[in-house]
Amino acid sequence: MATRLMATRLPASPGNIVLWLIAAFHVVLAAMLITALVSVSPAAAADEASCTGRNILDDLKQSDPARYAQAVKEGDAVPNGKGIFWKIEKPGIKPSWLLGSMHVTDPRVLQLPPRTQAAHDAADTIVIESDEILDEKKASAALMMKPELMMFTDGTTIEKLLSHEDYTRLEEGLKQRGIPLSAVSRMRPWMISSVVALPSCEMARKAKGVQFLDQKIATDAVAEGKQVKGLETLSEQLQAMAELPTEFHMKSLIETLELGSKMNDVVETMTDLYLTGDIGMTMPMLKTVSPEGEEEDSDYAAFEQRIILDRNKVMAERAAPILANGNIFMAVGALHLPGEQGVIELLRKQGFTLTAVN
Repeated sequence: MATRLMATRLPASPGNIVLWLIAAFHVVLAAMLITALVSVSPAAAADEASCTGRNILDDLKQSDPARYAQAVKEGDAVPNGKGIFWKIEKPGIKPSWLLGSMHVTDPRVLQLPPRTQAAHDAADTIVIESDEILDEKKASAALMMKPELMMFTDGTTIEKLLSHEDYTRLEEGLKQRGIPLSAVSRMRPWMISSVVALPSCEMARKAKGVQFLDQKIATDAVAEGKQVKGLETLSEQLQAMAELPTEFHMKSLIETLELGSKMNDVVETMTDLYLTGDIGMTMPMLKTVSPEGEEEDSDYAAFEQRIILDRNKVMAERAAPILANGNIFMAVGALHLPGEQGVIELLRKQGFTLTAVN
């Protein structure tokens, strides 16, 4: 049953569960940095065949039809929650395109649908969250100039913040991904959490040099001689995460460790929803993993505001003058698209017409 996925010691809340999305939908930068800064051996990382998981919603539909129906109802109510590919229009300029991306190396995600690929190929300019991902080594070197955003600089180590049991779990989880705990012991918990939340196969593919979707989109554009522009800097993304309480990040890390391999089910379900374009169902799905009746807490409100809503505004504001040129292909994390304060609605308020493309 899906409800068995909940953490066994700390109560899993929607707020902490949402942090697991960071690895797949939001700041993939953390995992990217760790694999760039730490020597991750493809041989040491788990084999890609271990990338397995069950769809939580399929199981829930059988085990708890009423709760499944409620989740579907909530998902259907999310504004702009259907579709990951949108046409952007404004009188007097060529149409542009918006893709909600998933920051993973899953081959199912990397294979763009024909109409999406055609729009990418025909566009004059490609826009992504941060163009700095085109050069991981250069980006990592620049970010090391601000170590306080990624690491504890006061002598704190992750070992001092974990119980012996959780320390052992973390050590084993990282070992499965080819990363020694000693190499990341001074990193902030949200960075470590983003790695252990990813299926081992993601780290294995990354270690072998497979690019995640946004990287591939940008790299292909450069190869075609197109201009690539970013809407944020990596430093801005890191700053947003660093501003959230350490205690909140620790809860997320511990709950992720307790789920262990069952996190594969969460990621697999997110991937299925992404591939069907049902992004509005993502949050309702995650809430089904939590105890019924759990209320959103202030931690989650702060997370949503800083990591999603604030960044939505930045993306929309910075994208508008670029989109004014027409014939743009823009890709940002899929969870930035829906909702009343999502990028789609924010662009509409700036005079653009956005229509979902099947």
